[in-house]
Parts: sequence; structure tokens; C-alpha cells
Amino acid sequence: MLSNNSALMGYTKHQKARKQQVDWPTWLHVALKILKPPENLTVSQWADKYRILDAKTSAEPGPWRTARTPYLQGIMDAFNDPEIEEIIFVKPTQVGGTESLQNIVGYIIAQDPSPTLIVYPTLELAEYTSKNRIQPMINLCPILLEKYQDKESKILELQFEGMYIVLSGANSPASLASRPIRYLLMDEVDKYPASSGKEADPRSLARERTKTFAHNKKIFQTSTPTRKNGPIWQEWENADDQRRYYVPCPHCGHYQTLRFKQIKWSESAKTPEEAQATAYYECEQCHGIITDGHKPGMLRAGRWESEKKAGTRKTAFHLNALYSPWVRFGDVAYEFMRSKDIPELLMNFVNSWLAEPWEQTEAKMNAELVLERQSEYEEGVVPDEAILITAGVDVQKDHFYFTIRAWGAFMTSWNIRHGIAWTWDEIEYIMNLPYQDRHGNVYQVNLCAIDSGDRTDEVYEFCAMNQEWAIPVKGSSNPLVPRYKISTIDKAGSKAYGMRLYIVDGHQYKDMIAGRLKRENGPGSWMVYKGCDRDYAEQICSEEKIIERTKNGLEIEVWRPKGSHVANHYLDCEVYAALAADLLHVRYLQPEAKKEPDTNKVQQIEQQNNFINANNNWIPQKGRWL
Repeated sequence: MLSNNSALMGYTKHQKARKQQVDWPTWLHVALKILKPPENLTVSQWADKYRILDAKTSAEPGPWRTARTPYLQGIMDAFNDPEIEEIIFVKPTQVGGTESLQNIVGYIIAQDPSPTLIVYPTLELAEYTSKNRIQPMINLCPILLEKYQDKESKILELQFEGMYIVLSGANSPASLASRPIRYLLMDEVDKYPASSGKEADPRSLARERTKTFAHNKKIFQTSTPTRKNGPIWQEWENADDQRRYYVPCPHCGHYQTLRFKQIKWSESAKTPEEAQATAYYECEQCHGIITDGHKPGMLRAGRWESEKKAGTRKTAFHLNALYSPWVRFGDVAYEFMRSKDIPELLMNFVNSWLAEPWEQTEAKMNAELVLERQSEYEEGVVPDEAILITAGVDVQKDHFYFTIRAWGAFMTSWNIRHGIAWTWDEIEYIMNLPYQDRHGNVYQVNLCAIDSGDRTDEVYEFCAMNQEWAIPVKGSSNPLVPRYKISTIDKAGSKAYGMRLYIVDGHQYKDMIAGRLKRENGPGSWMVYKGCDRDYAEQICSEEKIIERTKNGLEIEVWRPKGSHVANHYLDCEVYAALAADLLHVRYLQPEAKKEPDTNKVQQIEQQNNFINANNNWIPQKGRWL
């Protein structure tokens, strides 16, 4: 019996040694590796197992933990649901939305290699994301790095085993064309241009690339909302399934969504800091006090629930900043108190914190409203609270419209003079006049923005000769993401060659003016001088905001004249003056203590401008030259 066992053991050892000696060909190893099925993981499970967050771009570097942001699990794992073809994520800032998209990208590379297109608002942002987010993620994850073909890759085209990833900009039609795509990921779609050059809507162009994969494609769209007619909110409203994240009250267990109206703070709080210090969340059911310490447990016990469901093919998710583990209830109260009286900040709060669309209630103006904004200051008098002065000039064929506006803290502003000039010399004189407040303090126009749409060469030359205070501007024919962008004058032989040319989105500045006109006189208001003329007031409200449909069928909000013969020159002037204020960082102005008047400076300035005698009834008054 012992001998039989010994023989058997000897045979086994022989077989093992024989197996070890087999030299399998390389191609077979490769084939077996390729044919090996992927792990049975969802996106969130894959991220928990393999994803490493980069220290450069993450506040919490190290291994990814879905438990930190449990609400993202449902969004990410919707990618694995065969019944869902399109995923829409309406998000605020600070909830980890960008990282969820990154996790989907990593999952595709590792688990289901297929041609993928990621679209960002601009090519520049696509390049930045490739260098600073996608590639660091690959380098920190061995399972992705193993599949990455570095030598064959470019910044905007990453090559992997069995697939490629193209990163493109919505502003570049060429980057959206000519590639079959199974997975389409679109980030911050509300910042996309309405069209890509002469091409159609960039989202439509990108969708065209998925036609080859009609039955197994996935489309993921995410963005912070802007307007109700913006892309992401339209996708939310048209979704088959609308889902919100419900969390239980730690006191009564009632499941509810986190809403801003349930954040409470002391009634005596007058400042953002006081609201922040006393803020808490109140349960809508039992009215119990919910603190920041309760939130992690509530999030872990949370669940996505459908509020409207007519199918699952197109599923939408909505979150606001209240869910973020990095945002305290007091932070939300602080931001609201800081923003509530400033339309631009309030719009950002609604969009970026509440993830809700901004309703343009301030878009209607009338002359009476403008005249209601008359201050206590006479024409030409600088208000006591003013810190600097800007001007705007609208150039006509044989004359000029101008406005001069003083600015103070909190973007409070006053029109102190407006009128018509007939020559460039007159414009130069007006812009270099000394203006005084009631205490004798002296001001001059710090910066004047001049429209270069007409008499372009003249404008360039004038600004070149007066570049210490004058800049050329031009209205943009297309919406801009920022309020303005900077170009360079490259006209050969021009004295202004190499100067900056500012391209301005007038629609955004008109939004600002209309919003601030709604505010009562005081901090943050947009005011005019006492005795302001009706012609100016009517020109300020000569336009209205309407919804137009583009050639591509998109609905956009634009400012248009109320009639075909309505003058809007002063409104354009005020747009340019507001741009000049932006360039001087007026948003960051703080109240200043007034200095004693410098009478010598007044006399010096008057002598410098003595080439035209101000006593010759040449000074403009209420829109006319006397």
C-alpha cells in the first residue's frame, strides 16, 4: 500500500514538473488575456476597487470611496442598466459630479472598451482636462495604465487596447465629426455655444456619431443649469424618469428631499456671518432640528425615488448643494444672505447651489422705472459713496452718444452725466474734465470704453492716442461664456496695431442693468442723477428680452429693440461703461474713507483742459449741447 502511494506521489510530481516546463507561445498568452471576461462590477464598485484620486485636483486624495458621496452611486450605476440609454445629471457645484464622470470613463476603459467621445464647452477646457484629470487618473490606476498606449496617444485622442477616447470642444465642429462613437459623455452642456461655427448645435453633431451603435450606446449629459430654456433643464423636463434623492429624518425617519426653504436661522441675524452661525435644517414632518452632524448618516440611508416616470430610456437625476458632504447648512445660509440683494450673485446661488434655473424676472424695463432711480445728486456731482468713474461712448456716423457713471462698493452706481458730442476733441475734453463730490474731492474718468463698430479706424487711432484712459470695444455677435473676451488689433499700418480690443457680450450687461434697476435706491442699485431727462430713460428701456428660435430649432433668450425705430444709444453706452467698470474690478470695491479736497489738483486739471472754454455754453446739459 505504501509503495502504491509513493508511486502515485512520484507521478504527480512528474506531471507538475512537466507542466512547468511547457513554454506557451506569446500569442497564446495575449489571446487568453484578451478573451478573459471582465470582472462583474458596476461603475461604483469598480471605482471603489480601483480609482485613486489625484492630490492636485482632489480635496481628499487617495482611494475613491462611494460611501463618501452615496448619492453618486445611483447615477454612476445607471450606466450599467441596459434599459437606460441616456443619463441626465442636473447638478450644483461641490457634489462630486466631475469625479462621477471620471469614474465612468475609467470603467469604460477597464470593463467595456468601446470608442468614446467626451465633449467639453471649449477645446481649451478639453486639453486642460486631458492633462490634469484624465491622464493623472490613468497613471494612478495600474489596471488603466496597463491598457494605455502612451506613444500612440495625443492630448485630445487617447489610445487604449481595443478603444480610443476623443476629447473635443463644443466650439469646434471639426472635433465633433467623422468618428463612430458608442459612448458619448457631455460635460457642462449649458456652457456650449448655440452652434459650432456654421454647423448645427454641437450636441446634435455629437449625437450623430452614435448612430453606428444604435442598440447599445450610452449618452451621459451633466451640467449646472442656467435658464429654463437651457439644454440641461430642457433635458430634465423631457426625461422619461425624473429622480431625486430622498433622505430620512434622524428623529422621525420621514424620507424627504433636502430643500433650501427648510434651512432656518435666527430671525435677528442681519449679516451673512450671523445667519451662518445660527443655521440648521428643519424636518418638514416633525420640525426637528437637523444638524450637519446628522447629514452623513442621512446620506448613507438615502435612496433615489422617481417623481415622474413614463419609462426608463431617458433617466434624469437632480441634486442641490445641500447634499454635499463638504457644504454645511450654515454655508448655504451665508451664501444666500450674501447674494440675495445682488442679482448676479443671486443668479449664481440659484444655479450653482440650488441647481435650479434662473427665471429672468428682471428683463422688463420701462422709462418710469428708470426715473424712479433718481438720486439726491444733481447732474455732474459725484456721489459721496463713489470711488471711481467710467464712461461709455456709442459712435455714430456724424456724432457720439456718451455716458459717465460713478461706481461705489457693492457695484452701486450713478449716472452723473450723459449727452451728445460732435467731434473727437469734444469727447477728449469731456472725458478729461474734473468732477467733484459735495466735499470738493476731485475725480476724473478712470476708463472709457468706445464702440468701434462704426468709424473703426478713427476709433482705433483715437484710443491709441489716448490709451491711458480710452479702450476700443466691439459687440459680440454670439453669446459668450464670460461677459467679455480680449482680442488684438492686427490691422497693418494702424496706430493701434497690437492694442487690445475688447469683445463684449451686451446681453449679459443688459441683464445686469435690468436687474439692478429693480432694486430700490441704495447699496447695489443702478441710479441716475436728479432731474434726469426722459429721452435718456426711454433709451435705457428701449429693448426687451424675448425668446427666439435659432435655425437649429433651439430657443434662446436675447435682447431686442421694442420697435424698428427705437433709439438705444444710451443703453449701449451704459453697457460699455459697465464693461469698463468690470475691467477696473469694480465688483471688489470696498467703501473708502473720503480724503480732504485737493484744490490745487482741481486748478491743474482745469488748466490742462483750457483749450476749450467751459464758459462758452459748450457743456452738455440733459442730452443737448448748450
